[in-house]
Amino acid sequence: MSMKWYVLHTLSSHEGKVKKIIETQKLKWSDGVNIGQIKIPTLDMAELYHGKKRIVKKKFMPGYVFIELDLTDDLLYKIRNVVGVMGFVGTDAKPQVLTEEEIQSLFAEMGDAVSNASEEKVAPRILFAQGETVKIIDGPFANFQGIIDEVNVEKGKLRVRVEIFGRSTPVELDYLQVGKI
Repeated sequence: MSMKWYVLHTLSSHEGKVKKIIETQKLKWSDGVNIGQIKIPTLDMAELYHGKKRIVKKKFMPGYVFIELDLTDDLLYKIRNVVGVMGFVGTDAKPQVLTEEEIQSLFAEMGDAVSNASEEKVAPRILFAQGETVKIIDGPFANFQGIIDEVNVEKGKLRVRVEIFGRSTPVELDYLQVGKI
């Protein structure tokens, strides 16, 4: 009996419901001990809401749930018949097992791998490049356009050249204060 990771294909926006149903049902199923962790792939994203920065969880693989289990025919049948489950990823006869490398890279992307409590990493919603023209959407320079001079990914800051009174002025802005044109 070895636990392996599989991918469940669910109806979109039913990932949480499927996870909750399986977690409650596994206690009732006789082979519920064969079910390990159930994870929904999410990322912490920073967004600007009413002028304030907030962190929200966004699904980066909507319609999919990762489940660790020791798959038997009976358990396969029970999970396939959970409301909201479309099936396992793989062939109809045999679900595809994820390799250890795939699991590690997915969990690292989600931030579930070996995590440092002191290092909080929030993915920006939009990525920017040097030389790109952007529109400032928040702050004292709102509704101005500028060209990105420098991108600091670690700090989530941009240095943007803004034309003010005919002169080019560098302004340091947060990722959330600018938008693509």
